[in-house]
Order: sequence, then C-alpha cells, then structure tokens
Amino acid sequence: MLQLKIIYIYIVPYTATINDVHQQFAEYFNVPVLKPYLYQLFKKMAEGHICIHLDDAGGDTALPPLQLPVPLVTTEEDGYEPFVLHGNRLYMHRYFRYETLFLRRIFRFMEEDAGVREERLAMLDAHRTFISALFEQPAIDGPSVPDWQLAAAITGVLNQFTIITGGPGTGKTTTVAKILAILYTLQPGTTVALAAPTGKAAARMAESLRNTRLPAAPEITGLFAAITPATIHRLLKPQPNTPYFRHNAANPLPYDVVIVDECSMIDVALFAKLLDAIGTGTRLLLLGDKDQLASVEAGSLFGDVCQAQPVLNLFTPERLQYINTFIAQSGKQLPASAIGNDTGHPLFQHLVELRYSHRFSDDKGIGKFSKAVIQNQPENIRPFFQPGYDEQVVIDQLYSQQVFENFIAGYEDFLQEKDIRTALRKMNQLRVLCAVREGESGLYAVNLAIEKYLHSRKLITAHQEFYENRPVILTRNYYEHNLFNGDTGIIRADENNILMAWFEDSEGELRAVLPGYLTEAETVFAMTIHKSQGSEFNQVLVILPPSSDVAIVTRELLYTAVSRAKSKVYIQATEEVVLQAAARFVERASGIAARFHH
Repeated sequence: MLQLKIIYIYIVPYTATINDVHQQFAEYFNVPVLKPYLYQLFKKMAEGHICIHLDDAGGDTALPPLQLPVPLVTTEEDGYEPFVLHGNRLYMHRYFRYETLFLRRIFRFMEEDAGVREERLAMLDAHRTFISALFEQPAIDGPSVPDWQLAAAITGVLNQFTIITGGPGTGKTTTVAKILAILYTLQPGTTVALAAPTGKAAARMAESLRNTRLPAAPEITGLFAAITPATIHRLLKPQPNTPYFRHNAANPLPYDVVIVDECSMIDVALFAKLLDAIGTGTRLLLLGDKDQLASVEAGSLFGDVCQAQPVLNLFTPERLQYINTFIAQSGKQLPASAIGNDTGHPLFQHLVELRYSHRFSDDKGIGKFSKAVIQNQPENIRPFFQPGYDEQVVIDQLYSQQVFENFIAGYEDFLQEKDIRTALRKMNQLRVLCAVREGESGLYAVNLAIEKYLHSRKLITAHQEFYENRPVILTRNYYEHNLFNGDTGIIRADENNILMAWFEDSEGELRAVLPGYLTEAETVFAMTIHKSQGSEFNQVLVILPPSSDVAIVTRELLYTAVSRAKSKVYIQATEEVVLQAAARFVERASGIAARFHH
C-alpha cells in the first residue's frame, strides 16, 4: 500500500518588526520611552537626515515632546550620552557633534574677520586700479546686470570665510581666479590649497583656473599652475584603517587659503572634519551650486547654509557703496535693493550668489528649462513638451528607441579615434545619464543596451570584462596611481599590445594602469546623475524611470542632470514624470538654520 507522508507547513504572518532594521535599532537600547523616537531617527538618517524635528518627524503623527530626564539622552552640547536633544531636535551624538564642529568653526571665522578688516580694506584701496581692470572685460555681465562676480571677489578678499554659489556658467571659477589674482598681488607668497569631493572635480577646477585669461602680470597667473588639486580626503591625509585624518584642529592645514569646489556633494562628517582642520588665519572659500543634489551620505550642509538666510546678496549701505566704487559702469553697480540691515546673522555679507549665466539664457533652452524645474514652474515646463519648441531641450515622452540609438551612435566618434588622448576627450563630449541603477531605465540595463547596439555595429567586441575601447569610471580612490573616484578612462592596447586603462590627468598627460589593479570600476557609456556632478558634456541624454512614484527623482536630480549639458539635452520621460519631479524636492532635516541664531 502506498503510504503518504504528510508534511505540515506553518506560515508565520509577516510583521513589521521582521527585518525592520529601524525597529531593531530602537529595540537595541532597551529604553521603552525612547523607542518611537529612535525608530524615526534611524529611519530618517537612512534617508540622509542628520536629526529629526519632533514636531515633524514623519509617520502619521508628530512625536510628542520628549520629557526629560530620559536615559541615554543629554541636552548639553558637550555631553557624552549617545543621543542629544537640542531644542526640539533629536540627534545621534556623533552627528550632533559634526554639526556643532561645523558651526563653531564658522563662528570663529567671524571673530577673526574683525581683526583683519581694516588692514584688508587698506590693501584693496591701494590696488584699486588693478582690481577694477580685472573686471573690465567684455565677457563680464551685460550693462544692465549687477556685477555679482566683483561683489563676490571683494567679499572673498575681505572675509576669512566666504561662500560663493551659482548655477552653471555663472562664473564661479572665474571669480575665484580673480580672487587669487588679487591675493597674489596683495601678498605674493600666499599659499593655496584647492580641493573637491572627487579628484575629477578638483582637477577640472585646477584646469579651469589655469585656462582663465586675466589682465594680470604673467608671474601672477603663472602661480595658478603651481596649485595642485586634491580630493578633500587626500588634502586632509587619512590615517589608515581609521575614520580620522592627520590634519585636524591640533594639526591644521598649512595654507593661507583653502578653496573647496562642488561643496553640495560633501556630507556632514567630511564637512565637519574639513572645517576642523582650517587653522586660525587661514581663509576658506566654499564654492558650489546650492540647487544641485545633496551628498549621497547624510547631510546637506552646503544647501542648508545657503538657505539659512532668507535673502541672499544683501550688504550694509557702507559695504554696498564700497563695492560700487570699484565698478565704473553705473549699470553694473549693485542696486539699492541689495541693501540689507545687519540683523546679526553670522552669514550676513559672507555669502554671494552669482546670478547671471554666461552659458545659458533665462528666456530659452537649457537655462529656461532648468530654472523652471528648480523653481517648480509647471507653466514654463509644459511648453517644452511641444515638438520643436526648443532647440536645446528635446523631450521624448515615448522613450523612442530611435532617439536612444541616434544619441548613442555619437560614441562612434571616440571609438574610431586612434589617438588615445583625443579619444578620451571625444568620449567626454556626450553621456547618457540615468536616475536609478536598477530596472529597464536603470544604469545597468542601459549600459548593456548600449554595448549591445555598439557590438551589433561592430564598433566594440564585448567578449571580456576589460575589452578594447570600454569606457570606465572609477568608483573609489586609487592614491597609489594618482587616480580618483569619478575619473573616467578608456581601455586601449599599448605599444606592446597589452590592454591598459588610460586616463588623462589634470596636466593633460596620459596615465596608463593595468586594468587588473582597478578592482572597482564600472562601464560608463551611461552613468548615474549623482556621479555626473562636477562634470560637463556637450550633449546629454537623460533617462528617467517611467513611473512618477520614484522618490529619488526630484527637482534637484533633474536640474543637476539637465545642467550637465553645455549645448543640448535630450530627456526621455513623460510629462507626468517631469512635472512630478519638479514638484518633489529634497528636504533633509538639520539644525543649521536654527542654530545660527543661538
């Protein structure tokens, strides 16, 4: 007789606590009254926030005030409990300390300003003719546009701490070049450090400085070539196998001026450690686009600082009048509307926004579209969906294969180019940008689709990982090879027919490395929008997911993608997706704005 063995399978109902890492975090500390607060805190930290505001902590309802005393929670800035309650914001101690370090160093900059102000005013007055000549060029803002570049330059020379923000083409690098020309003229022995979150961004900044043409003595502009760009990590000198750096408050950076570009990409931990390493007497210039994406890691300090003042570009009547004495053309002088009262805000007269783009127009093309996106102006976005509405911005709502193939066919130019240096430059003339990594419109699928198309055209033979002509992007720093996270290169055979990874350094020289040494590299026919920060391309194809519910697709993401293009951008996305992206914005909780007032 056939015997059947019955197996009973018990299905355990799924609960929210199973594999809920936020719940596990809250449970770990075993303080019942803290559990709902710690759950929300850890959840928000995973989303990039550095604290939670108890009045707006997320979930269905706001969390009630936390009644102290509570175990593990302190209200003291220099306390030692794992959690800090500051006002109505709850932090992990580590992130509160980072924010505190950042703010305290800014306050010390303000204290230093008072001791050097009169001396610097006198030096500026003694070189009025030279400074005015620096800004009397045809490429500077039109006759009816205030010269915010000069305002930023005077501000950067007078202050110990200055933030210069502005979109693509507004002249951040040009302004820094003029600040350096002034500083080198005032104090020829000035030592300068130039850094950025990625090696590529730092190298591009250094290259732009060297290529800036100024009406200054050759020995002045020649000093630009001596500035060696570095990643922030390399500037601070990491201690192996620790989260610490050699340069810190006890061992500050040995420079008179530290310039940091692409500051929107810096997370709270690195920002705090950077400012901690700026010694007394060192001038700090922070550059970036406040409207760009925030850092991948926790925090959005650059954007928080830029938004800490409700109105930018305000000066006391005396400062405004002083700046205008350097501007001969009345139409380029700062307007009376730029006069503001000194409310005691620490950032007053330390933050200048460059508002005129030399690359884009506010009335058409990439300039108009990106402005409409970042300001969420549906009425100015919708016309771009009409076929033929604009030459610079083309939106393909059908995700047409023909549009895709026509764009990626442009890669043939670098693939057929025999000279490696020229091929690298041609490779970086265009790029496909993806919002996400997974899915049909994600990075991996798009790169595979491009490889398949180029293989079918016999332009590549992708039969191994590092195949001939494969474009690659590094995803970590390789200090031993002087290559950095974000650097792009190409796989080509050398004179001995050995496949090498070729890169162009900041001096325009070729650097070849055996691909096997580059263990963390990705194909870069397409790249993520996050990775594209700090890069520029002549043409860009932006591919957004077809669903409008993807939380990562925000106005900052779309703005960043579109503004990577210098001449033309194609966007594959529906009207619903684009409008929803413009309506959705990144908002990360921090205490920066509130703590500037306390």
